[in-house]
This record gives sequence, structure tokens and C-alpha cells, in this order.
Amino acid sequence: MSLILGILDSGGAAASTSSYESIATATGTGSSGTITFSSIPATYKHLQIRMIGKITGTGFYRDDLYLRLNGDTGANYSRHQLQGDGTTASAGGAASATYIDCGRIVSSDSAISNVMFIAIIDIQNYDSTTINKTVRIFSGSDANLADSSFRIWLGSGAWLNTSAVNSITLRPASSESFTTTTSVALYGIKG
Repeated sequence: MSLILGILDSGGAAASTSSYESIATATGTGSSGTITFSSIPATYKHLQIRMIGKITGTGFYRDDLYLRLNGDTGANYSRHQLQGDGTTASAGGAASATYIDCGRIVSSDSAISNVMFIAIIDIQNYDSTTINKTVRIFSGSDANLADSSFRIWLGSGAWLNTSAVNSITLRPASSESFTTTTSVALYGIKG
């Protein structure tokens, strides 16, 4: 029995692994807090980002990870999330936001040096020019170390724009950089 993490096809069945094609990968540099995928071809039905990583910084343990599409920094996003740390669950959201929140990425603080953040982010119907874009997020990191705000994150968001997505930017809310242990992959999902 195998488990496939991915989006569902239009018939409700899990997409097969042969439905995914690698578009690009990026690695943190230790000196930049931005990862951007640009010139994304409009040859797929959906996109998926798979990420494992952390950010630089000490004296704190986590920071929100922002996602923006086509370089849009305006208040053109909405977002919702459910989160839990094994003890407490909470929910939140925002309308007229300037980003989609993808969870809390961990820092390289020595108190949590062995912890990594993971995320799977789906961008549905990214190539459409007639509908707003929807995003699904599953992310998290170990909740048992240093800071009770580590948690599992289930989120959704919308970019309130009908333009086709041709670039994706990920960055932490702070001015911290992605460490060299950060790896991000962008996949196209066939229709």
C-alpha cells in the first residue's frame, strides 16, 4: 500500500506520481530571505511546492512564511488556517491580506538545531485567466522543543486575481534568510 501526497484530480481520485513533473528547485543561500520561482510555464493544471528548511536567526524559534504570486504585494489575498500543537487548537484568518501565510518556519537557534520545517503547498488552476487562484497548505515542525508555538498548520488562501500565475515568491515575515539546509521544489501537475 502506498501513500501519495498530492491534490485530487477532477474525479476525486489521488493524482498518480506520474502526474507530477519537476519544474525547478531552489536552495537557501544563508544570505537571502527570498526564494522566487519565475517564468513558470502554463503547461500544467496545478502546481505543488514541497519544502524543507529553516531560517537564520537566534533568540527566537519561528517566523511566519509568506507566499505571494506574480510579485503582488497589495491587499489582494485572503487566508485561513487551523493549527494545533498537540494540546491546543486554534483557527484564524484574514481578508484583504498582503500575503498567504504558509505556517511557522523554524530558525537555526541552537535550542532547536535539529528541527526542520516542512510544507506542501498546492496552487490550483494556476494557469486560468478566468478565476481567482486558490492555495492549500499543509506544514509544520516538531512541537516538543523550546517554543509552544510549534505546530501543525492546515491552511488555505486565495489570490483575488484572475491573471495566470507566472511567478511564486516565498519569504519569512522577518528579515531573516533561508539557511543552506533549505530545499524547495516546484512541480507541475498534469490535468
